[in-house]
Amino acid sequence: MFKSKVAMAVVWPLLVLLLSGSSRTVRAADDEHEYTVVEMRSLQLMNATCYGHKVTSPHNRTWLPLNLLHGPCSASSNDATPSLDDLFLQDQQRIGDIHWRLSDDGVGGNQGNRRPPGKISQTNVQNVPAAPFHVGNQQNTASSSKQGSQLSIDPAATGGGGQSSLPGVVQMLLLDTASDVPWVQCVPCPIPPCHPQTDVFYDPTRSSTYAPFSCNSPACTQLGPYANGCVNNQCQYRVTYPDGSSSSGTYISDLLTINPTNAISNFQFGCSHVEQGRFDNQTAGIMALGGGSESLVSQTALTYGNAFAYCIPPTPSYKGYFLLGVPSVAASRYMVTPILRNPQVPTFYRVLLRDITVAGERLNVPASVFAPGSVLDTRTVFTRLPPTAYQALRAAFRSSMTMYRSAPPKGAFDTCYDLTGVGTVRLPKIALVFDRNAVVEIDPSGILYDGCLAFVPNRNDNMPGVLGNLQQRTIEVFYNVGGGAVGFRRGVC
Repeated sequence: MFKSKVAMAVVWPLLVLLLSGSSRTVRAADDEHEYTVVEMRSLQLMNATCYGHKVTSPHNRTWLPLNLLHGPCSASSNDATPSLDDLFLQDQQRIGDIHWRLSDDGVGGNQGNRRPPGKISQTNVQNVPAAPFHVGNQQNTASSSKQGSQLSIDPAATGGGGQSSLPGVVQMLLLDTASDVPWVQCVPCPIPPCHPQTDVFYDPTRSSTYAPFSCNSPACTQLGPYANGCVNNQCQYRVTYPDGSSSSGTYISDLLTINPTNAISNFQFGCSHVEQGRFDNQTAGIMALGGGSESLVSQTALTYGNAFAYCIPPTPSYKGYFLLGVPSVAASRYMVTPILRNPQVPTFYRVLLRDITVAGERLNVPASVFAPGSVLDTRTVFTRLPPTAYQALRAAFRSSMTMYRSAPPKGAFDTCYDLTGVGTVRLPKIALVFDRNAVVEIDPSGILYDGCLAFVPNRNDNMPGVLGNLQQRTIEVFYNVGGGAVGFRRGVC
């Protein structure tokens, strides 16, 4: 009896120790699935170093490097940290326009009767992705910054595989999934009304493949709300944007070269001679990727399968990529959800958000809250959520961040923290749950911005949400437009 008591006295503490150790192991495993520890320096808004791509460019694919404007990886870097006030205003104008165009008053009115725009206090369009395209076919022997040169030697535009010469001029264009008409500035383009640009100006008269559209051509008559009359029997276009800016000129076609193995003949786009408002000097125009018939995606549907993909890097210190066509990746590696299309507003790609998880727990937001859908937009920075969903997200996030000292709100951000002197931060993992149970975990760069929870609520639950580019970062977003679906593959760039 005494021996058994002694044995129990020895075995019991060991058993308790083993069980407690097992419990700690389980908690550590759970913590790994629910939280992530992030170095604060990886979330820095601006860094002087460009680290390039995290992935290598595929061979013989329609692949282009992508970067965030005004960072160290852009053609003309700018070390200034983006102003939150400007980002909020830039976003609000764009969000308001998306909401209006999808409302009962705005359906079918893509270009007319826009509400009075606000004013942006600086010319730089911050935190927006852009990529280099080659326009025209003239090949010269020397480059020039003057208007009219057609030489383009740009190794980055071929994926970084050494210096190679492509026809035409390289044009850094904003990638815009919520507009339909591509355009570039064209010679003659006096400044003003045109804006200065880093790239050589495109001169259509020096490209033998250039052709303007006549006013009775199908391309012109199908411009619809973007048509802007006729000058010397040449079709004119005009595109306006949420901040009141606009581009107008002649609607033309020319060769568009993506890389040495992929070129698009007779690509249709706006040849801009007159602008109103402000455009970024690092860009020569806009590459429209919307669902309208004028966009790059629609024009190349027969050749490239009515599909495209991109991956926006976590910060301006890295490069992402743009890809026209279907990625050479197994379909099983994507989280897939249907695209919701409105025939009266074909521009937008909407998806249906079903729920949100924070630290592994679903918020169980009522389905009716997400019924208006969410628009995928590359030029909106911060995601807009229905207020009911945002309040649930905020409450769960705050309860997971109690170890950090709160800080005053910053503009539209109402959940901020004082992380001064903090080397690493323990963030709850956040995932968006789309229709058909497509669970997409957001990168830490899309959770915390300038020490704040990087989401903003809409005014009411009846407004559609907008999935901004900050929450899309490091994720390959694959638009299978022809198949009516969007795929998400995380941790790619």
